[in-house]
Amino acid sequence: MRIALFGATGGTGHQFIRQACANGHEVIAVVRNPHRLTESHPHLRVLQADVMDPGAIGPAIAGCDAVVSAMGSRDGRVPTTVCADSTTSIVRTMHGIGVRRLVVVSAGTLTTDGDGPLMRLVMKPLLGKLLKHTIADKRRMEEVVRASGLDWTILRPPMLTDGPHTGAYRSATNHNVRGALRVSRADLADCILLCLTDHVAVHAAISIGS
Repeated sequence: MRIALFGATGGTGHQFIRQACANGHEVIAVVRNPHRLTESHPHLRVLQADVMDPGAIGPAIAGCDAVVSAMGSRDGRVPTTVCADSTTSIVRTMHGIGVRRLVVVSAGTLTTDGDGPLMRLVMKPLLGKLLKHTIADKRRMEEVVRASGLDWTILRPPMLTDGPHTGAYRSATNHNVRGALRVSRADLADCILLCLTDHVAVHAAISIGS
């Protein structure tokens, strides 16, 4: 599979590159600053482009089987539209080129469906205040994805860690994994790869947790 990856210089992006390339997939990593991408592999190609410019990212998406976005703000304390705006640009470009499969990384804080009382009544309201800018941006991104008409999947992880790749995480469709407080970026990357070829994940929000 040939995959265009946005957000390649983040922790999840690094893990996705390692696992996708190790499994024989070709990854086109779209980055603004190639010097920030430390990964290298014969199956990895790096394209320098601004994700907000549909014309600039077209060459990366052309000929791909799927697009993955792990975009995110580096400072959740300030207002941001990076996820919503980048996804709008990606969707527009995918429509113009004819690529249909899209997987985006969102956040488990956007919903309380499936959560227990402690998470629903205490932790999520607290996180909602602390991460209000990030949550607002991710919520708008999900709206863009759902309205895109593409074959999309939204991934909603809880708190991300730098733990190992275990493959032992839990997942749920269209509701949160009860009691899931964290998951490693490596396991999130594993789940992204699985979703790319799982027809059940199309037009669904997949939550995961360890």
